Parts: sequence; structure tokens; C-alpha cells
Amino acid sequence: MTNDPRLLRQVAEHPYSLLFATISGAHLYGFPSPDSDFDLRGVHLLPLKELLGLTVQHETVEKSGVRDGMEMDLVTHDAHKFFSMMLKKNGYVLEQLLSPLIVHTTPEHEELKSLAPGCITKHHAHHYLGFAESQWKLFHKADPPRVKPLLYVYRVLLTGIHLMKTGEVEANLVNLNQTAKLKFLPELIARKLEGPEKGTLNAADMEFHRTEYEWLHEELEESYRSSSLPEVPSNEKALNDLLVRIRLRC
Repeated sequence: MTNDPRLLRQVAEHPYSLLFATISGAHLYGFPSPDSDFDLRGVHLLPLKELLGLTVQHETVEKSGVRDGMEMDLVTHDAHKFFSMMLKKNGYVLEQLLSPLIVHTTPEHEELKSLAPGCITKHHAHHYLGFAESQWKLFHKADPPRVKPLLYVYRVLLTGIHLMKTGEVEANLVNLNQTAKLKFLPELIARKLEGPEKGTLNAADMEFHRTEYEWLHEELEESYRSSSLPEVPSNEKALNDLLVRIRLRC
């Protein structure tokens, strides 16, 4: 999948040099539908001449479309913006950085990955709590209820719980459920894998999933309260030094 020529061409045509490009979204989370698009995420490097003015443009580059039948969405941030987000309670960027589905990499990508653990704090729980709440609202208001947002709810909650307990970023729901052992998840994932992107659920299942959601939400809050993870990141200087070295080579 990661060496698909269509993905490689999309990355090769990026207007700036890339530090890395990985696959995120449903493919990373372990439940892509047959018609799921590919979410490419990464970091680009703006040349110095574009950083010296009063206004810095192209800090984020977005490109989407269909290439030879493959729908894909490419979003990259300049290194300064991405590194800054790493120092905030943003689990999403850490998932992108550490995704095992790598389309393009560099030695600097490997170095950046080694710095990721020093960015993790117990306050990343707030990111996952907020994300789960927004996904639950999307799931709850849909008529009929859809499989995709529900799986996102479980994925986000289990990722947050796992992070608080282990300090490790794991975004794949299949892997997460090896520990969580939610008996209903394999069947739900199978429906997403085999069905269309907008597959639906029986409305009668809503109360069951509400109970599971509320229980896991409380489990994440408790994991946050009891977590031994640090309060603040420990590697801001190391990230700064890496950014300076990268810029000097541009």
C-alpha cells in the first residue's frame, strides 16, 4: 500500500521538500472501507527566502483529488508549525509522525520520531476526550446511525486510555482491542472493512453503544487522573536544535 505508484507520485509532486509523508485516517486506524480515500499527512520544509518576510505563507499545504481511481487527500505543515504542534497536547500530529504506514521518509524523520516520547504528557487525554465527544455527537445526530463515526469514537477513546497507561501512541483499533477486549468490536470493524464508507447501523443498538461510550469516557478520565505521565514536554530544546539544523541545510 505505501509503495503504490499513485501515492508516490502525489508525494513527489509536492511543491516543497518533505521531511516525511505517512498515511493516516481509516487505513492507519485499521478499518478502511473498500471505498475509503487515502489520507496522506506530513511535514514540508519552506525555503529560507519564504521565511524572512513579515508574512509567512504556505505553512500548510493541502491538495486533494482522484488519481487513477484512487481518492487521496494530502495535508502537510511546515516544520516550524508541526514541531510547535508536537509541544502541545495534540495527539493527532504524534499519530501522523509515528504512523507505520510510511510513503516518504528521511533521516530527520527518524530523529523526529525519537523525540516524540518527550512530547507526551498526561494532558494529551484532553485531546482524546474532546475528539471522542465531537465524534459521538456526529454519530448520535446521524439518521440512520453510521458505522464510521462510531468506530472513530472507540478508536479515540482506546488510543487515549492506552496512551495514559503506557505512554505509547497506538492508533490502530485492532491492536488496541487486543488489550481492551471489547467483544463487539471485531464484528463492527468487519462491517466497515467489507461495506461502503457510509455503512449504517440499526437504531436499536444506540442505547448499547451509549453505555459503552459513557463507560470508556469515564475510563479515560480516570486514566488521566492516575497517569504517571509528565505535566509538560521535556524536549523543546531538542526540537529547536533539530529545526535549526534542518533550516541551515535548506
